[in-house]
Amino acid sequence: MPELPEVETVRRGLAPAMEGARFRKVEARRRDLRWPLGRNFARRLQGQTVTGLGRRAKYLLADLASGDVLLMHLGMSGSFHVFQDHSNRTLARYHHERAPHAAHDHVVFHMSSGAVVTFNDPRRFGSMKIVPRKNLEAEPLLRGLGPEPLGNAFDAAMLARACKGKKTTLKAALLDQRVVAGLGNIYACEALYRARLSPKRIAATIAGKDGAPNERAERLVEAIKAVLNAAIKDGGSTLRDHKLTDGELGTFQHRFRVYDREGEKCGTAGCRGTIKRIVQNGRSTFYCPACQK
Repeated sequence: MPELPEVETVRRGLAPAMEGARFRKVEARRRDLRWPLGRNFARRLQGQTVTGLGRRAKYLLADLASGDVLLMHLGMSGSFHVFQDHSNRTLARYHHERAPHAAHDHVVFHMSSGAVVTFNDPRRFGSMKIVPRKNLEAEPLLRGLGPEPLGNAFDAAMLARACKGKKTTLKAALLDQRVVAGLGNIYACEALYRARLSPKRIAATIAGKDGAPNERAERLVEAIKAVLNAAIKDGGSTLRDHKLTDGELGTFQHRFRVYDREGEKCGTAGCRGTIKRIVQNGRSTFYCPACQK
């Protein structure tokens, strides 16, 4: 499933085509994705101007002039593609050819910018929902989400407070969206490796008894921010379904230091360890037992 860097990359790709543009025509080619699209979905969007395109955790949020927000999630296999109006040409100089499975183009936005924004989702785990901006904080899909890891408010003190007293593993704590929003399996593994912290470590050990952060918390927050920023710069990681909005592939998977590298030598200078794979809470965890303590 796409994580924060992939969703942020998609947001940046959609912004030039959608921000400040009006929905000239909206095609909802089926009534549901993961959930029903909602009553009068296309009609409520048509004619509306997108005043801003944001992101919350793994959700895209398109603010509309009407005061509503179009809430979008990529799910497991969803992707957006931006094409030039009346053609099949992407709005990009370099791109991969469009996937031939047009039957999975479930929602199409014809924008006044001249762009056609197509949402393709073979597995239909993605979702779209129109929510009044005034009700956004109470929206069940967003309510309870933790802080944005790239926000200024997210620091060692905040992470330590969230982990105070937690007897779960540090890896499990990082995947808890109430602790930090948008962080997923890949980048949790990569951040723990950079911070030299074992994924099996008890989460509470990054905080003192009073909840104050220790040096481990400082290292971990620095590593989370670094790996997310690096991944966004590379357009995210393409393992299966993720592509940029112009059809190009993300490249951060070529910079993985630990994820999916089971049996390889650790890349840390002076470390003679070997990357190991274990299963935690049903998810694969990759780490170096020698230098992650």
